[in-house]
Amino acid sequence: MKEPAKIGPNSIIQTVAALEAKYGKAEADVRLTVAGQGHLIDNLPSEMVEEEKFHLLVTSLDKDIDTNVLAELLKDSGQRTAAYLLKVRIPGFFQTLLKPLPPGLAFKLLFFAISKNAWTFVGSGDFSYTTGKTPVITVKVTHPTIPVVGNFYLGTFTKLLKELVNPDTKIDASITGESGNITCRYTCHI
Repeated sequence: MKEPAKIGPNSIIQTVAALEAKYGKAEADVRLTVAGQGHLIDNLPSEMVEEEKFHLLVTSLDKDIDTNVLAELLKDSGQRTAAYLLKVRIPGFFQTLLKPLPPGLAFKLLFFAISKNAWTFVGSGDFSYTTGKTPVITVKVTHPTIPVVGNFYLGTFTKLLKELVNPDTKIDASITGESGNITCRYTCHI
């Protein structure tokens, strides 16, 4: 039997942090409990988690939180994840190298590096990107979930691109499909 795909714990850690930032700790705890995710209260993961746990968190929260609000929470979660990556995972020398480069070259180098570890955030899904004047990042989510999850990746990519490629970056997101077959396309104006 195939091992379940795993992703980084920040998907959960930062989603809970975004929930707490929006509602305060007490109300966030209530919302997690109502969503059947009370086990996460003061008990966040510290190592890779089965992707199912993140997607279950998202679908559970969707039952109690308006989808537009959840989209904003997931963008915030993605931005918080990017901040973690910038602080802990992306070496300082690499960040220093990217920032003065022309945006197209910086994008190409950053996403070449990201593609080597894409499994840590796409799990069983797929990740790809194009380069050029208007690069496109594509994440295909194959694990059962809901389209709003694409906002997590949007938040992550937006912050990374603004910090490392061009502070004026804008991303047009197209998140389509249904559970188990969601395609997230991020057209980047760098």
